[in-house]
Amino acid sequence: MTVSPAATFAHRLVDAFVDLGVRHAVVSPGSRSQALALALADAETRGRIALHVRIDERAAAFTALGLARESGLPALVVTTSGTAVANLLPAVVEASHSGVPMIVLSGDRPAHLRGTGSNQTTWQPGLFGRFTRLELDVAPPTLTRLPDARALAARALSAALATPAPATPAPCNDDSQRAGDESTMIGAGPVHLNLQFVEPLSGDVLPEEATVEDDPAAASDHPGGAVAPASAAPRTLHLDRGPRTLVIAGADAGERANAFALHAGLPLIAEVSSGARFGPNLVSAYRTLLDHPDFGGRVERAVVFGHPTLSRQVPALLARDDVQTIVVRGHGEAVVPHPETIVVDDITADPDDRSDRAARAWTGQWVFAGRELLEEQSAADDVAAPLIIPGGSADVAGAREYAKAELAALRAPVTRRFLADAVWRATWPHDRLVLGASRLIREVDTAVGGKKIVVHANRGLAGIDGTVSTAIGIALAATEGSAAGGRTGTTRVLLGDVTLLHDAGGLNVPPGEPRPRVQLVVGNDGGGTIFDGLEVAGTAARDPFDRVMFTPQNVDLAALAQAFGWSYRTVSTRGDLDSALASPPAGFSLLEVPLPR
Repeated sequence: MTVSPAATFAHRLVDAFVDLGVRHAVVSPGSRSQALALALADAETRGRIALHVRIDERAAAFTALGLARESGLPALVVTTSGTAVANLLPAVVEASHSGVPMIVLSGDRPAHLRGTGSNQTTWQPGLFGRFTRLELDVAPPTLTRLPDARALAARALSAALATPAPATPAPCNDDSQRAGDESTMIGAGPVHLNLQFVEPLSGDVLPEEATVEDDPAAASDHPGGAVAPASAAPRTLHLDRGPRTLVIAGADAGERANAFALHAGLPLIAEVSSGARFGPNLVSAYRTLLDHPDFGGRVERAVVFGHPTLSRQVPALLARDDVQTIVVRGHGEAVVPHPETIVVDDITADPDDRSDRAARAWTGQWVFAGRELLEEQSAADDVAAPLIIPGGSADVAGAREYAKAELAALRAPVTRRFLADAVWRATWPHDRLVLGASRLIREVDTAVGGKKIVVHANRGLAGIDGTVSTAIGIALAATEGSAAGGRTGTTRVLLGDVTLLHDAGGLNVPPGEPRPRVQLVVGNDGGGTIFDGLEVAGTAARDPFDRVMFTPQNVDLAALAQAFGWSYRTVSTRGDLDSALASPPAGFSLLEVPLPR
């Protein structure tokens, strides 16, 4: 019997993670990590974990990010050594800034080979810098001493899921945290276990009852890893009445932002990726109102949940010297617009006082003005203009005019605003909506009203990376949730053509892997039109601007979809778009919507 210490340790580590509640792992193939990959395959055979295989490590990492976004639990990401680990950096950085848990298990050669020119050997410890909550460099297992798998798994999972302790009340002006008192990067996030392995990399596994000494000193903290500091004194602020206040919900704010605004009777500005865009206090068309002196100009205080990223008006408001900013810490990096920002772990307020006419007028003005503006904008684009039959249905001439108008509406070309509205209307609570980093997420944020649906977007750094892979991970986790008693829906992804092409590798899902219902809705305007709205578009010469900013593309998306086994359809009219969104095919599909630049 050829016993492999690597295989023995790998099996024990996988079982330890599963025993602690980890349900998913994403593996990319490689030699140095083979013991981990085979241990995970064995665990899947025993029904203990769901294993997903991706050829590209970047796609693997973003798939794990999506799994954790939806489930709230970290997935394991397994890679071999060398550039394979470096390919995880975009997803690790996004996970760190957005507070999404992730556990990276990288196979490595033994430490004494670093710096010797040994093949596929680099300095993997410290590769992710300050963006890990914990990083450990684990010595190779041997037949006489194995790293303590259970202790490693417990420590890694605890760091990945870390959250601030329950808050206790403290006065705002005395003990609440001012910006800069401690790191804003706390809470859940990525963890890196760099696992050194020596030959034989695979082979027989010692049974659990075999006595092998666990080595608690086999793992050493690496200075490149930054363990998030614990809050010494959790802070809860009680918001006093008085100043004219807005509640602002940025990405991943969650329902507590909506609940606080409703409880306190305050107007709510909720970005489309916030998870709080619903309810009677929601302010639509908020950009226009923030620019208006009678609305944005009168704001004296802002309470911020999540990470606002989708407008210029919100950061401008928070940066004003005459606006007090209170940030309620969430999962990701806290927003700190200026040194006087107050950062707290939780916030309370007295309930809405219906007898306070001034407060109710303040909220009512924002809400009703926003609704009127949204209706005006929708009518201008003919998004949802009602068709009325003159004289009633008995009027034959009126019925004919109605039929003509209805047919004309169905045959009308798709605009960006209509696309944004159509995708929003087609998405139900049992679905998932994923919004890529493109011009279209801002169009949705501008165009749609309130609706209590699950929306995901990688807005920690608002990067274009990994959107397709993230969405597939979300769909996998959502399907698992529906199998536990929920209703299976569609994971619908709205993204631009450049965002799609940036993660074209994410379309490559190997045969035999699960294919939940994922519908990519690609607004194809031939390049990066988001840059057309920047100042540079008005100052740069057109040809250089197009080449280095707009980056025109003419990729055949039908051929791309076919190459990776995705079903494909293109639509150009509003009627066809609504039909395609209402009945997406099973499995993976790509819906192309041509748009003018």
